[in-house]
Amino acid sequence: MPRPFVPKVLTANALIEGDVVYLAPDGGWTRHHAQAELIEDEATAALRLLDAEARGHEVVGPYLADAARGPKGPEPVHVRESFRTRGPSNYAHGKQERA
Repeated sequence: MPRPFVPKVLTANALIEGDVVYLAPDGGWTRHHAQAELIEDEATAALRLLDAEARGHEVVGPYLADAARGPKGPEPVHVRESFRTRGPSNYAHGKQERA
């Protein structure tokens, strides 16, 4: 029996800056996980991933990551995705510098 579909966000890295980005409901990219589109059905998730893969002039490495509905928007479910929301970890720059 197949597993039930788990809600997802589509994530990738911005081509020029390398920042972690998420697909927003308007089809643009956001650097904030909570502003990502929470995709709640498998067919839509597959279409969003195909579209992102065709946008190689904007992003690299798009993939679907499990997420949960939270009070302020989608929240990461796995440690890896939670870690990616905080930005680079080698020294304070990007998201960590602004915090």
